Amino acid sequence: MINSKANFVFWRKQMKDKLDSILNDGKARISAAATIAALQDVKAFLLGKQGAITEVLKEIPKLDVSLRAELGRAANDLKTKFSDMIDSRREEIAMKAAEIPADFDLTLPGSMPCAGTLHPITQMCYDLNDAFRSMGFEIFEEPDITSELYAFDNLNFPPDHPARESMDTYWLVDSGNDKSRLCLRPHLTGASVRFMQEQIKTNKKEPPYRFVYPGRAYRNEATDAKHERAFFQYEALIVDREFTFSSGKIMIKSILSKVFGQDVPVRMRVGFFPFVEPGFEIDMGCLVCGGSGCSVCKQVGWIELMPGGTPHPNVLRAAGLDPDLYTGFYVNIGLDRLVMMRYGIDDIRLLRSADLRFLNQFR
Repeated sequence: MINSKANFVFWRKQMKDKLDSILNDGKARISAAATIAALQDVKAFLLGKQGAITEVLKEIPKLDVSLRAELGRAANDLKTKFSDMIDSRREEIAMKAAEIPADFDLTLPGSMPCAGTLHPITQMCYDLNDAFRSMGFEIFEEPDITSELYAFDNLNFPPDHPARESMDTYWLVDSGNDKSRLCLRPHLTGASVRFMQEQIKTNKKEPPYRFVYPGRAYRNEATDAKHERAFFQYEALIVDREFTFSSGKIMIKSILSKVFGQDVPVRMRVGFFPFVEPGFEIDMGCLVCGGSGCSVCKQVGWIELMPGGTPHPNVLRAAGLDPDLYTGFYVNIGLDRLVMMRYGIDDIRLLRSADLRFLNQFR
């Protein structure tokens, strides 16, 4: 404690000089602040918890009692003064920012803001979601990495099926053996078994089921105007005690009509797939060439759009259902090809080109 009267005048002068120095420095800093952010930094330097004024206030208890009141008032007055100066400077900066330069030409055309938009595949997926939701379908998703059990075994693929080979499927190295072996899903169909198992085991819910499961699939194949190594599919499955093919065909035509806003020619032909019995393939009339023939439809006027059929009894058994009680209707929509039909795109590789000149056409 400083009690000596000989030091009274000395310490009074020292503290006042310090406050004057802080005042002059603070004025200069506030005047020099050109932005709100810079002014905020100045405020923290002067008035913050570790600021100059706070440091002065911390020293006052060390002074003689007779000096404390006087210097405390002086420090608080300076604090108030700085607050007013900072508020005033903030208003000046804001006003200056709103000023229009004298040489600004109001007749010049403005610059359009760069706004994003949905990728055409994403937009198509959303449109299909809306269409299927209107028919009472649920939407299900699963990870892009799946197991051999869900990709092949549960779907009635025989052990020696060529789709299991690395020439077709991307297998993860050292990911396990047999049913636990992992791969990038070569199709979405395994999600159907996964969904039904979850409904039975977790939700304790028996059929009827109506659900869709969109997503990306991966296959080791050569790319061309119709094929990519990574592509989007959109699958739908109905499981019920009774469901006819004719009802399924009507559903497909209704979905395509909603997506394209017009009646779309559709044909069904026999096809084989391990996970359906009986199986079929659905083609739609090529909307790029109007059926006259082009590179997209291989000059035949039809596009192979989706396989489908009735779920194979072994698939229903893998899901935990009795195939003698339940049947269903399954379709796998090639989402990329559907987008190509909607917009008249003649090369699937453009969809993943990341070329803004191409993508900006779909705003």
